[in-house]
Amino acid sequence: MANADAPLIEVKDLGVRLNTSRGPAQAVRGVSFTLRRGETLGLVGESGCGKSVTALALMGLLPDSAVISGSIRLEGAELVGLPDAAYCKLRGNRISMIFQEPMTALNPMHTIGRQVAEPLLRHTSVSAAEARQEAIALLDRVGLPDASKRIDAYPHQFSGGQRQRITIAMALACQPDVLIADEPTTALDVTIQGQILDLIADLVAERGMAMILISHDLGVIAENVARMMVMYGGTVVESGETQAVFTRMGHPYTQGLFRARPRLGARKGTRLTTIAGTVPELADLPAGCTFADRCAIVEARCRAALPPVVDVGGSHGVRCIRTDVSMADGGVVA
Repeated sequence: MANADAPLIEVKDLGVRLNTSRGPAQAVRGVSFTLRRGETLGLVGESGCGKSVTALALMGLLPDSAVISGSIRLEGAELVGLPDAAYCKLRGNRISMIFQEPMTALNPMHTIGRQVAEPLLRHTSVSAAEARQEAIALLDRVGLPDASKRIDAYPHQFSGGQRQRITIAMALACQPDVLIADEPTTALDVTIQGQILDLIADLVAERGMAMILISHDLGVIAENVARMMVMYGGTVVESGETQAVFTRMGHPYTQGLFRARPRLGARKGTRLTTIAGTVPELADLPAGCTFADRCAIVEARCRAALPPVVDVGGSHGVRCIRTDVSMADGGVVA
């Protein structure tokens, strides 16, 4: 019997280099974390910071030309370098992913029942009839109305929120150990967003899965995960327990994201605060801190080399050599 305290998934010094039109790009650098059963982790940051590439590396879905370094272990078994045929036995079975856009995740040529049943037929010994019944039960569980009557319908016959529920049913079909949710509420209205996130949280707790939630929305991260990592320029710039990070934000980038959030009660016409500058191209990352060109407290030594992670207490780490300044007011930004 597996040790409940042992890591379910363990990522050490993960690096991903991609080939682009601009040349080689280090999309992920030195990402490390562990997750046990029932634990939740959030990845947050702007588009292009490396969140989704990290998820695709865990799923074994990177391009063939990608160069992966470091280690990804699932209950002690190394996944980096695993042949695709072996990865196919894990993907959709022990590790599943809810993709960002349900219309590209669902095949328009096949019924939803066939698509939800496919992981069961591929990874378990159930018959086609049993897989169909289980697919109906899964669609019922994720709140799809009249699942038994609509199982032979096609994706275009459903709303965006319903299609997202269908992709969740697909991801959960084989009761995976690790669930990755990549921006699962993109393009959904606020009411449906809340329903989808509540549904995912209930299912994670019910089935004892480990979950990685990817989002650019700090509010979503604050309400749905116990631990978080803030990514920028392909690396983790701040990490720790979610409450600790929000209480004492130590990295200028994290503080900038917090300042840029919309505020309830703001006067009409009030402009949102922005972070000056733009995200650097992954093919042109600087030698030092990737946030240096956008940082208000940068100094010469910040540009010399990638800063080490500074432990600011309670397993809260900040990749900044100026935490004495950035956290001078407790890291709480107005």
